[in-house]
Amino acid sequence: MHGPIALVGSGEYLPVMAEVERGLIAGRPPRFVQLATAAAPEGAQSLARWHSLGRQAAERLGVEQVVVPVTDRASAQDPALAALVEGAGLVYLSGGNPTYLAMTLRGSLVWQAIHAAWQAGAALAGCSAGAMALCGHVPDLRHPVRGGVAGLGVLDHLRVLPHFDRFAARLPDLLLRPLARSPQESVLGIDEDTALVGGPEHWEVQGRQSVWVLVEGGRSGHPPGARLHLPRPPAPRAPAGYGRPAPNRLER
Repeated sequence: MHGPIALVGSGEYLPVMAEVERGLIAGRPPRFVQLATAAAPEGAQSLARWHSLGRQAAERLGVEQVVVPVTDRASAQDPALAALVEGAGLVYLSGGNPTYLAMTLRGSLVWQAIHAAWQAGAALAGCSAGAMALCGHVPDLRHPVRGGVAGLGVLDHLRVLPHFDRFAARLPDLLLRPLARSPQESVLGIDEDTALVGGPEHWEVQGRQSVWVLVEGGRSGHPPGARLHLPRPPAPRAPAGYGRPAPNRLER
């Protein structure tokens, strides 16, 4: 009974993505829970900007804004902040530093509350850094083969490259090949002002531009309205005889 997920390339809280946000919270409690944690390393002014944009988005949708002010690991472990997530219709992780976001939230009380709310039916969205952190691995774009940290793991079969049209779309496939070299994950480039909505395996492209599926041999583009099936890889098969009770060597 989990809610939908939105992986957004850019544009959180802006009018250009209002229809996506409206669709996510439709039919759910009018409680728009927002975390600007990924912007915490940029300082108080940046956090205030995100909170202001989030307030405008909530007003545009006619719902309540709930700011969960997690800025570090200590605040992520605060039971009072975790309690703010309760009753959410939509939980949104906005942009900034994806590594910081994943390392701050992973395994924390606040993340446990977010995950529980999503499993109970709340929509869960991440934009830019937030989209990257929801996956199983957050790549280091400077060292794509070996760099990166573990993500929050909601979508452990996906890897996201946001702002794709701005930063990577013009790169030749040869240069993108290291980013696509991930046999256990589907690697997605999500353009700005664009979202991939649904999950965990069945998705629809929404917004203004395209979502790209990257493989070592190239890429395929999917415009708004396109539907994608991004399956989880099959679980490894246990060796023959695995799990059978060991023989009792005292028996005759």
